[in-house]
Amino acid sequence: MNPGWANALRRSDMETLERLLDAGADINARDQHGQTSLMIAARHGHGEVVRLLVNHGAALDHSAKYGLTALMLAVIGGHTEIVRVLVNAGANTTARGSGAPGFHERTASDLAKAAGRRDLEELLRVAQAHGSE
Repeated sequence: MNPGWANALRRSDMETLERLLDAGADINARDQHGQTSLMIAARHGHGEVVRLLVNHGAALDHSAKYGLTALMLAVIGGHTEIVRVLVNAGANTTARGSGAPGFHERTASDLAKAAGRRDLEELLRVAQAHGSE
């Protein structure tokens, strides 16, 4: 991941991110941990950045350590609006984590349930129901 991009992402500097995207920045570049910008923004609750990246075609379902996707990271962080944005954009709600206890074979819905987030469970249940129609 380009240092200028990483810095703008860290600061949620929308103007710089947009300028870099217009200049051809790799929207799906990964950091040293294998995470994309969308994953990082979702984890940290940067909703405006998530919307920008989704609107510019960021890959929704990349995963890194423990098989966690941006959607799963948003659920873990309790970021309801970001979960909604990702679900509405078509993020995979059935992806399963791997490896570490607490993540292995768990979906975003499982993670929401484990956290006691019934609102997120319901949001994901509705998304799965609509996805199977």
